[in-house]
Amino acid sequence: MNNKVDKYLSQLNHWQDELTKLREIILDCGLTEDFKWMHPCYTLNGKNIALIHGFKDYCALLFNKGALLKDLEKILIQQTENTQYGRQIRFTNTKEIEVLKPIIKAYIFEAIEVEKLGLQVKKKKTSDYDVPEELKQKFKENSEFEKAFKALTGGRQRGYLLHFAKAKQAKTRQSRIEKHMERIFNGKGLHDCVCGLSKRMPNCDGSHKQLESTN
Repeated sequence: MNNKVDKYLSQLNHWQDELTKLREIILDCGLTEDFKWMHPCYTLNGKNIALIHGFKDYCALLFNKGALLKDLEKILIQQTENTQYGRQIRFTNTKEIEVLKPIIKAYIFEAIEVEKLGLQVKKKKTSDYDVPEELKQKFKENSEFEKAFKALTGGRQRGYLLHFAKAKQAKTRQSRIEKHMERIFNGKGLHDCVCGLSKRMPNCDGSHKQLESTN
């Protein structure tokens, strides 16, 4: 057991019982406990297998290579469209965890086998994503904007491409592009913090609402 994880769990105001239960189940599967990305992380020979974390409406067990699991119970969730590797099992109370305990263990052992076999998720390249016509047109109109977009990391580019393309109407796609131009020029991703107050940098944790409430 890791002292940093002890401290992390002891300071939680929400999901403490649920994450503690998940911790017990994971450790019973023989994984090594570490603390990475400000969350409890579980490894095999230094390779990340799973991570536990809490959100507003649920807590979750995240499998780092969850996309490779068979998911016979159909319980794995892709957190966002841009997530290629990880998959979550989500919980809202300890009873759910207790009921699913045998299945959770089975998934953990499968994830361990995936790592032992050295399996890798075939990553979709940024170039494989469709670029909306509205974005192509904006690039033609503004070459500096195109440079700024292509200077973003692949993950940030993919996030925007998915967000823009998700809109069904051309008018909405154009509106989304124009709305996010300033963020793109500033090198920010769709969910990056722009106010500087987030405790989950570079991700936004909603701290900007503090500024809005004071205006």
